[in-house]
Amino acid sequence: MFLHTHPYEPFLFPAATKLIVGTLPPPRFTTGELKPEDVDFCYGSCNGQLWPILDRIFNLGLKYETTNEAAKQRKDFLLEQKIGVCDIVQSAEREKIDASDLGMQNVVLRDLLGYLRQYPNIETLLFTGGNSKNGPEYFFRRLLKEHNLKLKVISNEVPRIHELELPLTSSAVEKLRMIRTVSLTAPSGAANRAVGSLPLYKQLKSKNPEFSTVDFRVMQYREFF
Repeated sequence: MFLHTHPYEPFLFPAATKLIVGTLPPPRFTTGELKPEDVDFCYGSCNGQLWPILDRIFNLGLKYETTNEAAKQRKDFLLEQKIGVCDIVQSAEREKIDASDLGMQNVVLRDLLGYLRQYPNIETLLFTGGNSKNGPEYFFRRLLKEHNLKLKVISNEVPRIHELELPLTSSAVEKLRMIRTVSLTAPSGAANRAVGSLPLYKQLKSKNPEFSTVDFRVMQYREFF
């Protein structure tokens, strides 16, 4: 059994107003066997699409290589845009060493609610995936259930939007803070089939045959980043 631990501490700072929430990077980030095109930072996999999407939205001119400069580019962007990163999974066990969410067993979650209380300027959680089993929204709901909290539906269309009334402390239930969650289409190749089945994607694709699943994500992410 492979113990898949998260290689990065949460990227959090007092000014952050948004928080990117995923699960775990590929196992090679845990073992340190990075590919030359990987970036040694959150969402740095050369197979992932989050940074290429943000690169297009913000015209960042990012480097895609295992260098300190490439990692610093991403950190500087997040600081400037007041965006933190806190994946919800701390560790999981795997029988098969791959990056699938479904393959995670005996999952240990991070105290995301504790981080939200620690950083009171965070208003929005950007989940890099939905409520399918072992996705970030799925695990967040599990955390909420443990604290007798629930998400309120704001929009059930992709990307799904919810609101959470978060007590400021575990006891002061009379003082609440509103947190909005957005379940973005996952920035991975594995989610391309799901994108292809969306009515809006089919409509846009019929109008422009060159419209791609990455184009769709760029359009979707731009609104929330």
